[in-house]
Amino acid sequence: MDTSSPSVFVNGALMRRYVGQKVRTVIQVIGSDIGSVVGKSTDDLQIVVRGSSPTPPLTTYLEVIGIAESDNAIRAETWTNFGNSFDPHNYNELCKLANGEFKHLFI
Repeated sequence: MDTSSPSVFVNGALMRRYVGQKVRTVIQVIGSDIGSVVGKSTDDLQIVVRGSSPTPPLTTYLEVIGIAESDNAIRAETWTNFGNSFDPHNYNELCKLANGEFKHLFI
């Protein structure tokens, strides 16, 4: 595992804290176009991901690692297909833990 450039686990609401920093999130794909994917975060907010998208076909859920450009946009560095069945609620709870009381465990 590469720990030289860590990324913060975020949902849609937490992205605003990390604008300009490396983040990691999972989105449910709503639509895609050349160079961008629009998705729903695990807390039901819309996120736009820019950059070369993963090789088609896209699955319903994608993990994205990249730089948060704004409170609802990421410039992707890495995309990973997470399949068509994923529990967004559990990931959302992980984001809350990673940014709250147990933040020290995720550094």
